[in-house]
Amino acid sequence: QVQLVESGGGLVQAGGSLRLSCAASGRTFSSYAMGWFRQAAGKERERVAAISPSGISTYYADSVKGRFTISRDNAKNTVYLQMNSLKSEDTAVYYCTARASSSVTYDYWGQGTQVTVSS
Repeated sequence: QVQLVESGGGLVQAGGSLRLSCAASGRTFSSYAMGWFRQAAGKERERVAAISPSGISTYYADSVKGRFTISRDNAKNTVYLQMNSLKSEDTAVYYCTARASSSVTYDYWGQGTQVTVSS
């Protein structure tokens, strides 16, 4: 079992930056792939970024490439999402997720943190 708690959301002006953090419980954090999803009002949930257990491999949605950076600190059981050059279309609830190596789906989800970008 993994429990995930996000923090760092808030209100920011367009062009600004925010860093989301996700603290994970459990002793096996370093064995999980981690991801960030977001869901805007009235829209489908979208995978924004993902990172492999070691941190070597990353994935970004085209909509955030070059602006967002995912990273992890396995010693601190924490994954981060650095968001720069924010746009109004980045406004959404952001969720931290974890996927075990034996799974093909993200099985663990945080409660979400709201990011609002004002134009």
